[in-house]
Amino acid sequence: MRIIEADALTQKQMEEIYKLWNNEYPADLCYTNPLAFENYLKGLGNQHHFLLVDGEDTVKGWFVDFMREGEKWFTMILGSGTQGKGYGSELLNRAKLLSPEINGWVIDHNNDKKRNGEIYSSPIAFYKKQGFEIVADTRLELDIISAAKIRWRK
Repeated sequence: MRIIEADALTQKQMEEIYKLWNNEYPADLCYTNPLAFENYLKGLGNQHHFLLVDGEDTVKGWFVDFMREGEKWFTMILGSGTQGKGYGSELLNRAKLLSPEINGWVIDHNNDKKRNGEIYSSPIAFYKKQGFEIVADTRLELDIISAAKIRWRK
């Protein structure tokens, strides 16, 4: 596995990330088609990507940071087969070198199911281990997601 850094995604990478998103995130957060996912990405300002790829350049993990309302935010997904092997830490460590602060939304419960019926396991403990704090007074409560805001600062 290796990490590729990019400011823009190829069509192939976008399609692979779309599949990764729909396989790994809770079913309620899945996109109905690749165009809907592409439109989500177009709405993110100043994107910077780190892609975890295998020997055939297939995307197995993805980190993107972007600007939203004056703050640097991020999203990260790792395929099930790559979790627990240090790749998520490596992606975050690279991102931390580029910014003094990054924010994200993290599902902090185990109540959601993925499309395949498996329980979506909250990654909150992983982010705490990586030095993120939970912003206690800020939550995202929508019909499709309940999440805590997390922040890392140098």
